[in-house]
Amino acid sequence: MKRNKILLDLNIILDVFLKREPFFQDSYKVFDLCYSQKIQGIIAAHSLSTLWYVLRKHLSDEDCRKIISSLLNSFEIAQIDKSHIKAAIERKNFKDFEDCLQDECASSFNADFIITRDKNDFLNAKTLPLLPTEFLHAVWIYKEIIYFLFSNMLPRA
Repeated sequence: MKRNKILLDLNIILDVFLKREPFFQDSYKVFDLCYSQKIQGIIAAHSLSTLWYVLRKHLSDEDCRKIISSLLNSFEIAQIDKSHIKAAIERKNFKDFEDCLQDECASSFNADFIITRDKNDFLNAKTLPLLPTEFLHAVWIYKEIIYFLFSNMLPRA
């Protein structure tokens, strides 16, 4: 069975490490699915420098290093090359260049979804954007369907 691949937008990662309310709970649940390897989590390589920049305003240098190291151990890091950056520049239907780079990373890594709090920034994305709550709801429905299918296949006593 194919494991879902999701790219986490930087705002989701920041919600988790900065415990930003009211977003923390759902962002953490999605993050934990990736961190525990239940879902393949992807982070765009260019997000790591921005993550460090923002985190160092709130945390020690040592804590920033630990966080980035733990992400490297639990997530795939999606890099894009010159051709994807050029493609992002040419995609005039994106208002935000960084979001377009996120979409290029997701697309190049064949991600199923981009998990973000800013779906409107991804209206013209190649990869379907979902809010954390939407993704968690979809995972729950999927689990219920699998349970229903397998429970009906078991022999009855």
